Amino acid sequence: MKRVTLTFDNGPTPGITERVLDVLSARRIQTTFFVVGERLAAQGGRALAARAHSEGHWIGNHSWTHSAPLGEKPGAEYARREIEETQKLIGELSHADKLFRPMGGGGAIGPHLLSRAALELLQQGKYTCVLWSSVPGDWKDQDGWVDRCLSEIAVRDWTVVAIHDVENAALPRLPEFLDRLDALGVEFLQDFPDDVVIMRRGEGISPLLSQIMR
Repeated sequence: MKRVTLTFDNGPTPGITERVLDVLSARRIQTTFFVVGERLAAQGGRALAARAHSEGHWIGNHSWTHSAPLGEKPGAEYARREIEETQKLIGELSHADKLFRPMGGGGAIGPHLLSRAALELLQQGKYTCVLWSSVPGDWKDQDGWVDRCLSEIAVRDWTVVAIHDVENAALPRLPEFLDRLDALGVEFLQDFPDDVVIMRRGEGISPLLSQIMR
């Protein structure tokens, strides 16, 4: 049986995130929302994250501005703001493992993802750093992302899908996507497989760690 862990990045987005939550609730699927600090701080953002948390979804940290990968702006102050300020705002909504997902700049995995300063902050703060195994491009190809993602799921035992609860992204075809996965007998999980977890509670556990840091 294929396993899928579904995650949503870049929200919360009023008008979008609540509809995503409705779709997930109707199917009893629990996921992780990796939130952007600026969106969490904006009007309505906190309430959406609180609703997701109350419905059993996990809340993770996806940087403050989502403006540039941490490895491309290696300054310690940039890393502190992007990581720590967002975590402070997440507050009691945080998963116990302090989940953090770096900005990918389109989904590629490479040395642009983390700076040394960011890595030190994640270690000191005992964060769990989570990557992905499928980024089907829902924000740039609403026609093709579903089939692309299904093809990627077909060749893996356990796929961590990163889609987005923002405008013009996953929402319009999300019910179809989930229904097609259900028809295939996919098992939906909320946990993350070891191959996408590069750090667990501050301890590096993956050889990928040396590949994603400048």
